[in-house]
Amino acid sequence: MIKIGMLIGDRYEILEKIGTGGMSDVYKAKCHKLNRFVAVKVLKQEFGENENFVSKFKVEAQAAAGLMHPNIVNVYDVGNENGINYIVMELVEGITLKKYIEKKARLSVKEAISIAIQVSMGIEAAHNNHIIHRDIKPQNIIISKDGKVKVTDFGIAKAATSNTITSNVMGSVHYTSPEQARGGFSDEKSDIYSLGITLFEMLTGRVPFNGDTTVAIAIKHIQEPMPSPREFVGEIPLSVEQIVYKCTQKSPDRRYQSMPELIEDLKRSLMNPDENFVKVVDRREEDSTRVITEKEVKEIKQQVQKRSTVTGDSIRLRKEVEEERKNKKKIVREEEEYEEYDPKMEKITTILAVIIAVIAGIVIIFLVGKFAGVFPSSKEEQNGAQAQTQQAQENSTSGFLEDDSMIGLPQVVGWGYAEASAALKQNGYEVTKEEVFSPDVPKGNVISQNPEAGVPLAQGSIVTLRVSLGAEITKVRVPSIVGYTQVEAATILEQEGLLPGKVEETTNEDSNLIGKVCYQSYSVGAYVDSGTVIDMKISTGVGNATYSFVGNIAGPGEEDGDYIPGTEVTVIVASSSGQEIYRTITNAFPLPMNVTGITGSEDGLVTFHYVVDIPATTTTDDAGNVITLPGGREERSISRAVKFTKES
Repeated sequence: MIKIGMLIGDRYEILEKIGTGGMSDVYKAKCHKLNRFVAVKVLKQEFGENENFVSKFKVEAQAAAGLMHPNIVNVYDVGNENGINYIVMELVEGITLKKYIEKKARLSVKEAISIAIQVSMGIEAAHNNHIIHRDIKPQNIIISKDGKVKVTDFGIAKAATSNTITSNVMGSVHYTSPEQARGGFSDEKSDIYSLGITLFEMLTGRVPFNGDTTVAIAIKHIQEPMPSPREFVGEIPLSVEQIVYKCTQKSPDRRYQSMPELIEDLKRSLMNPDENFVKVVDRREEDSTRVITEKEVKEIKQQVQKRSTVTGDSIRLRKEVEEERKNKKKIVREEEEYEEYDPKMEKITTILAVIIAVIAGIVIIFLVGKFAGVFPSSKEEQNGAQAQTQQAQENSTSGFLEDDSMIGLPQVVGWGYAEASAALKQNGYEVTKEEVFSPDVPKGNVISQNPEAGVPLAQGSIVTLRVSLGAEITKVRVPSIVGYTQVEAATILEQEGLLPGKVEETTNEDSNLIGKVCYQSYSVGAYVDSGTVIDMKISTGVGNATYSFVGNIAGPGEEDGDYIPGTEVTVIVASSSGQEIYRTITNAFPLPMNVTGITGSEDGLVTFHYVVDIPATTTTDDAGNVITLPGGREERSISRAVKFTKES
C-alpha cells in the first residue's frame, strides 16, 4: 500500500496524491537520483492480484515508453515493488482540458484550434510509432502552466499491426468512434473521430451526443447525424465547422486519412477561418439517419459490458444494459442487414454509370444527327453531303472551324494547387506544375496560369500552373503574439519554427490584455534564426490589483448526491493561475472564508477531496441468477469556480 513519504524503486519519494482513476492513483514524487519531480501512477491494490489488470497496466507503459514528444506526457520508468505496480511519468503542472472548458464555459475559436493543433501533433507522433491512443478526450489532455498542451493516459493504447487493430475496449462513450462502438476495427482514423468530438466540445462547451445510458449514447454515434457546432455558437467560421464534420464522418474512409492532413487544415483555418477549403463529403449522404440493427445493439452491449469489467463500473453499466434491454422495442430494426460502405464497390458502380451515360449519349447524338440530316442513311444522301462539304471547303479561304469541345479556361489564380489542379482536370485538361519563389503569394497557391483564364481551349490540352514556394528567405519572421492567450501564443510561435520561452506575469495599462500576452522579447517583423526562443509576459491588469474572498463555502453535496454530511473533506482554494491560496480539512459546512491580498486574477477554483462509501447491491444475470456485487470506498474530487472581489 502506498503511503506519503515512502520510497519506491530506491529513488522515488511519494509526496502527495494528485489524482485518481478507475484502475490507478497518481502521486507527485521526487526522483532523488535525478533531483526532479515526477508523477507516479500506481495500480490500485484491488487490481494488483489480477494478472489481467496488471497486464493491461503494463501495456500503457510499453505503448508510451518509446514516445518522446513535447505534446505527449513522457514515460520515464516502470516497475513493481512488494506487489505495487507503478509507472513513472513526466510531471505536468496544469489542468485537464475538460476542467479548462468547464472553467471557461467554451473556448474561443482561435484557442480551440490552437489546442487542437498541439494535440494533433502529439497524436501524429504516436501514429508515426504505430501507436493508436483509442481514448482521446478532454480528460486525457493536459494544459500546462506554460501553455503547452500534452496528451496523456495511453491506458488502452495498443501498437498497431497491419495498420489496424481489433478494439475490445471502447474509449469513453461520449468520444468513441462508430467503429469502436460496434466493436469492429479501430485505427488511426478512430483517434481523428475522437479529436473531432473534442474540438466540438471546445467550441461549444458541450458534447454532440448525450443520453440516459452508455448504450444509448453509443447508438447515437452510429446512427444519428452530427449536429453543427454553429447551431450552438453562431460565430464559428465555416472552415472550422467543416473540419469538425470531416473528422466525425461515420465512415472512416471519409474522414481525414492522416494527422498531417488534419494539421494542414487546422493551420489554414487559424490563418484564414472564413475560407471554404475543407473537402468534406455531402452531409445529406453522410448524415442520413441510419437505422441500427438488433445485431449491432447486441454488439454494443457486449462492448459496454467488456469495458465495465475493466473500469470497475460494472454496477452502473449492468443496470444500463438491463434498462436498454427493456426499451429495445423502441429501437427500429432493419429488415435487411446494413451493408457497410464499400469504397471499391462505389468506384465500380461509378465507372459503370459513366459507361452507360456515354453509350446513351452516343445513341442520342446519332438519332438527333440522323433526324437533322447530319448522318445520311442512303448513298445519294451521302453523296449530297460530301458535295456540300467539298463546296464549303472550296468557298472557305480564311477563318477556323468552331469546335464544340473548346470552352473558356476557368480562373484558378490564387487557389491552392491541389484545388486548382482538381478543377482543371474535372474540366478535361492536363496540368503541369512549375514551382517558383514568391514574396507575395502564400506557399502552395497558384501565381499564374498559362493559357490565361477565358481563353477557348480544347479539352485534353495542357495548362501550366506556376505555384508559389513562398518567400525565398533563410530567416524566420517573428509574428505578433501580443493580445493572444498563452496557449495561442505558443502555438503561433511553433508554427513559425520558433520556441516559447520564459513566461512572467506583469501589470499593463490596457485592460483588454488581462490574462493575455502584453510583451514579447523580439520585435514583430524581425527576422531571426529558426528555433529562436521568444519570452513573453502575461498581463495581470492595471497596477498591482489585489482581491479578497469573503463568504461561506457550501459543501460538495451540492454537486454530489452521494456525499454524506459529516464526512471529512480536504478543501483547497486556488487562483486561476494555479497558486494555492487556502487549504484546510473539515467536516462542517458551510465553511466560512476570509482571505485577502490575493494577486493575479479575480477567478478562482475551490476543490474538494473526500471519500464516499458505495453500498453492496444485487442484480440478476440473463439466466435469472441473483448476483451480489460488493460495495467499497471511492475517492472523489469536485471543483467549483468562484469569483474573488477586487480590493480598493
